[in-house]
Amino acid sequence: MINSLVAYKGKPARIASVTTHKFDLEFADGATLKVREKDFRFIHPEFVKVNEACAHADISVLEEFQEEVLTLQEITEWLFDEYTAQSAWCTCLLVEEGLYFYWQKDSVFVRPSTQVQGILDKRMAEKLAAESLQHCIDNLNNNTFDEQDIPYLQEVAKVAFNQSKHAKILDHVGVENNEAAAYKFLLKIKYFTDSFNPYPARFGIPEDEEIATSLPEIERVDLTHMTCYAIDNEGSNDADDAISVDGDKLWIHIADVSVIVDSGSELDEYARERGSNLYLPEQIIHMLPTSITKALALGEDETSPALSIGLNMSEGIISNIEVVHSRIKVSNTTYEAVDQELELNPDFIQIQTFVSQHKAFREKSGSISLNLPNVDVRYIDEKVQIEPQKTSPSRDFVAEIMITAGRTISQYAQENDIVMPYALQDEGDFPQEVLDKKENLSTAESFKAIKFFKRSATSIKPLPHYGLGLDSYLRITSPLRRYYDLLAHQQLSNFIAGKPTLDKTRVKEIIGINNNALASVGRVTRFSNDHYKCLFLKQNPSWTGEGVVVDIRGDKALFMIPEVGLMDQIKFKEDQIPKPDDRIMLKVARIDMMERSANFKPV
Repeated sequence: MINSLVAYKGKPARIASVTTHKFDLEFADGATLKVREKDFRFIHPEFVKVNEACAHADISVLEEFQEEVLTLQEITEWLFDEYTAQSAWCTCLLVEEGLYFYWQKDSVFVRPSTQVQGILDKRMAEKLAAESLQHCIDNLNNNTFDEQDIPYLQEVAKVAFNQSKHAKILDHVGVENNEAAAYKFLLKIKYFTDSFNPYPARFGIPEDEEIATSLPEIERVDLTHMTCYAIDNEGSNDADDAISVDGDKLWIHIADVSVIVDSGSELDEYARERGSNLYLPEQIIHMLPTSITKALALGEDETSPALSIGLNMSEGIISNIEVVHSRIKVSNTTYEAVDQELELNPDFIQIQTFVSQHKAFREKSGSISLNLPNVDVRYIDEKVQIEPQKTSPSRDFVAEIMITAGRTISQYAQENDIVMPYALQDEGDFPQEVLDKKENLSTAESFKAIKFFKRSATSIKPLPHYGLGLDSYLRITSPLRRYYDLLAHQQLSNFIAGKPTLDKTRVKEIIGINNNALASVGRVTRFSNDHYKCLFLKQNPSWTGEGVVVDIRGDKALFMIPEVGLMDQIKFKEDQIPKPDDRIMLKVARIDMMERSANFKPV
């Protein structure tokens, strides 16, 4: 075997000498190496210096040998008509290349033509993929992209949305694989614009789906002799509650969602996964398919199906509670219209007596609320609009009636041993000076009083809600929009129909599931609003507005900026530090869309 041509790791070599267990190989550059026989492949018995400049080989001559195993010498003689060191080396290169042949120990397997075509197709795809990747890398390094790059950027978007941990293109352009870096990068190349809201996707909020539904026929009490007022914002067409009076009885009517969305049904799971409607500046993501809203919204047809709650009240004490599936006649109106009619419409005047009684009852029981300024944020026609949240007598009127409904059903559920998701709030540690002037707190005093509130919670136990001044309370009036309201409706509907209701263990499980969904809804709402508030300031760089000092922290003043619903801490010189409740005109100093924050400075 001495002076034979062999292949070692793809390189030609000469066997210079042989010992008992080792072969001395000599390479073209003069280097030598001792190796075992199994480490190299025999090519030709005569060594000559070979090169890779091989003549074209006509592979078709081996067509009849498909799927057969031949020796290297046989393959070489068929392809090159001779078996020389050079022609054998060329055959070795073809085998190593792997398209038409592959090694089976020291012999060569001839691939079938179908397998060859498959390899060609795969290699072409890999070539195109490599070219596409390089095209994308070149574009991104120049802070641009085109349609061909979109699949790579979609992978980056998944990282930005926290739906994936890795996008290979980021490795090639020197960007870390984490959601903050990916999002910042997509903003930089303008794949995302500042107006894009990433938070629903980042927190896994399910999108709306359309599901066909039908309203089952059930026995209903005819209450169409009453005028039922559905009071909502101008332009709203999804009213889910209405109010009326009949003699000395107050009636609260609610969209009868539970007749379509049964407990444990597919639609029920759909709603529970979402937890509530998600109201974002640029869109509403619904808890239930919009087809259900269209079928059940009050006032959409001449008569509407409802779950109606009737009650009498004397000095705030509720009695004679009725809960029925009903059919009602609805008059849709607006807060603005009701403000004009509150002291003129006989029905509203009578309902106001219930409102006044109930509000007085709660105030006597120690209710407390802090009316800090808040804003509504909307993104319409590529512009952010920020407006103060509206307050009016009619809104307070409706809010008190809805609280009355929650207290009434809480009382009804306890009287009839129906397990419910009660809303509760522990007693706050309010200083006496706050309680003494709770109706007349300044902005700074209200802000400081927030820390004395206890967090609200949901429980199967009917415990007090101290903020509302009630011994027990549950949410009942928005089953189209909130899952806890829907759950309460399901329990009520089953009870009045004589069907089994969910037990404590199951309702407790559902509360845990729904709380997780609501946590995501809360975060997405906050983050989205702050995102668009910052965009508003970016769209209005010369904006100025009043800031109210709510706290002093050393040489820094904490400002609440009511007009845009933001807060910021500003440092002052020692002799210029303002006092709580001072009002100072501010302008924008810096905006960080990534952090959803803005810094301000005095004008």
